[in-house]
Amino acid sequence: MRSVKDVEAYLERMNRTFQCAPGTTETFLVSSGENYPTVAIRVDPPLVVLRVRIGDVPDQPLELFRRMLQLNARELVHSSYGVDDGHILLSSALELENLDYNELEAALDEIDLALAQQVPALAALSKSAPGKPATAKQATP
Repeated sequence: MRSVKDVEAYLERMNRTFQCAPGTTETFLVSSGENYPTVAIRVDPPLVVLRVRIGDVPDQPLELFRRMLQLNARELVHSSYGVDDGHILLSSALELENLDYNELEAALDEIDLALAQQVPALAALSKSAPGKPATAKQATP
């Protein structure tokens, strides 16, 4: 069975910049780059949950939601866009019991790619609607 230590070792092996979230040993805050939000990885048996907050839901989100659902169906394999408490999230969940290095790396790579290629277009959709624009935010563990 895998543990927090295995996830930490995988992140080190990937040469990822990360730290433990304040006050916890089971949540890692992983950098995706200078201009991108932090990805939170929480080891919460039986799952490892990856989550990044990418913005706020605008007042009129129909086009934004339509595009998020299209991306979920067509372009994302490990991750999906969702909404929680007024925030737009990109998240992924993996099983801890048989987690391997390649699986965690693929999930993180997909999030990195989405942050670089998809999130700017989603932010533009959000800004075109009246209300709060989507902007890159820190991860919520």
